[in-house]
Amino acid sequence: MNSASAHAQPSSHLAELRTRQLEAEARQSLAEAERAELLARLAPSQSKPLAGTIDTRQFGAAGLVRAVDLARELAAGLCERLPRDRPTVLYDPATAQGMVAARTVDSALTRLAVELAERNRALQRLLDASRPAGMVALAPGLPTLLTVVPATVRAGADLTALLRSDVAVAGMAYGDGARSLFASALAQACPERISGLGGGYLGELDWQRYEQLLGRLQGLATQRATYAQRIAELQGLVDAAKGEQKKEIAAVVQAAQAQLKAVDAFVDSLRAGEASDRSPLFNTARYLGYGERTAGSLVLDVDLRLEGMSIVKENLFTGQHLRLSGVALLWYRLHEPDGRLVAAEVLRRISRPVDVDLRGDAAPDAFWSVGWAASPPTR
Repeated sequence: MNSASAHAQPSSHLAELRTRQLEAEARQSLAEAERAELLARLAPSQSKPLAGTIDTRQFGAAGLVRAVDLARELAAGLCERLPRDRPTVLYDPATAQGMVAARTVDSALTRLAVELAERNRALQRLLDASRPAGMVALAPGLPTLLTVVPATVRAGADLTALLRSDVAVAGMAYGDGARSLFASALAQACPERISGLGGGYLGELDWQRYEQLLGRLQGLATQRATYAQRIAELQGLVDAAKGEQKKEIAAVVQAAQAQLKAVDAFVDSLRAGEASDRSPLFNTARYLGYGERTAGSLVLDVDLRLEGMSIVKENLFTGQHLRLSGVALLWYRLHEPDGRLVAAEVLRRISRPVDVDLRGDAAPDAFWSVGWAASPPTR
């Protein structure tokens, strides 16, 4: 009995150990199976789901929204700095060139008519002195007077090319048209103080002013016709003249014909028969009107840089979030019409990041726009 009982005890102990080992192996197998199932449900390990990912390549325009808000704030702040007793015109290089060209063309029409009238009188004196019945010496200085091509013709012809050119203003930094955007924001903030925005629409054509320009052009054409007639008469006298006088008269005819061609080129360049923006004469009338409306205004020269930043943060458990921020840099100079500096300043704005939950509306109500109500007109 005793030996049998002693033999049974070690056997039961071994069986108990074997049972525990099997249970441990079963628990380990179950844990490995659960772990494999959990890993299968998770994203690949290279995506680092717990740490999250950051991507700045999406939603680029959304960051510009914050920069646009800053530009509007800067425009409102600049309006407070502008003098209240005088209007201000926004400086635009292309428009400034257009006004200078228009004034020069307007002046050239009058001056050329006056100069041709003076040369017509000079040619008439030469014709009277060169008749076959009584050849006399040329008046002192007359050949020199007629051989000088008027500088007004050259200047006017060069500037009409400016009036025919299409000048495009490129956008700066983040987004195209940043300067144009600021001009609109400035006009929105204080329209009563802005007399002109430079580029863009310059106003309706003043047909009375256009008719005046056509009248001056007609006066120039009349003088040109008379000039051509006298040149033809003078050419007929070249054969009758002899010696040095023949050479002098021929030289005057040649110079007068060169002047006539220069005047014709200037008149042709105006394209007076076209009532469109392709005609320098048409644009001259528009720029002259703009210059009259903005006369005496202070000149505001601005440079603007807008940049927006969009950060998309993705996390396996918290989802996708969008953070938006903007930067606006503005430097301006305020001048008198004669160029004297009145004021200059550098302004900058950096917006606090706005968090946008792409699954909801975590951003403040002021960030969202609903039709026109979010940005009411100033008047």
